[in-house]
Amino acid sequence: MLSQEEMKRMAAEKAVELVPENEYIGIGTGSTVNLFVEALGKSGKKIKGAVATSKRTSELMAKCGIPEVQLSEVSKLAIYVDGADEINHTLQMIKGGGAALLAEKIVASASEQFVCIADESKYVSRLGKFPLPVEVIPLSRSLVSRRLVALGGNPELRLDCTTASGHQIVDVHNLDLSKPLTMEEELNKIPGVVENGLFARHPADVLVLGTQKGVEVLKIR
Repeated sequence: MLSQEEMKRMAAEKAVELVPENEYIGIGTGSTVNLFVEALGKSGKKIKGAVATSKRTSELMAKCGIPEVQLSEVSKLAIYVDGADEINHTLQMIKGGGAALLAEKIVASASEQFVCIADESKYVSRLGKFPLPVEVIPLSRSLVSRRLVALGGNPELRLDCTTASGHQIVDVHNLDLSKPLTMEEELNKIPGVVENGLFARHPADVLVLGTQKGVEVLKIR
């Protein structure tokens, strides 16, 4: 039986095959992404540069010899590769376990193709078992939390966590995410919410999934 780590590595290595050469790309944040960065560095593929969504990813890219560029320096990214905390069968996701969701949404929106890499434990029929991260301006945290309770959620401040933009993360348990797109938009209407971890408006284009039977490449459109 394959371990979760082995399935992650399989997905990460397969995703390298999808990276076009001589283009700018975006790279997300997380344990599966770390394996992708390492595999990309070893592959010998030549890219113009990569936009990193976190300091952790930036540091690993430097170690692996992957040139970094800032999003403001490029007009578009050919591909964005990132993981997910959960992903459903229409490739909508919950992300933000690594507290980089704001940068991840920005970079994903600038990319022509979003490739999600994950192991089979992240592939679910319905989102919501994993708590939903909501990035908030500190001043508004109590207000936002009350609104989240009114929506049926149980908000919990993520302790000792300040995002790269100086915000806080509230993890929301038990929200009804049966309509991810509607909830994504509803949450972002709350004053003080900077962004939330639902990737429904811009789901992944491709899912590279590591499973016990090997790697599956899934596309919805």
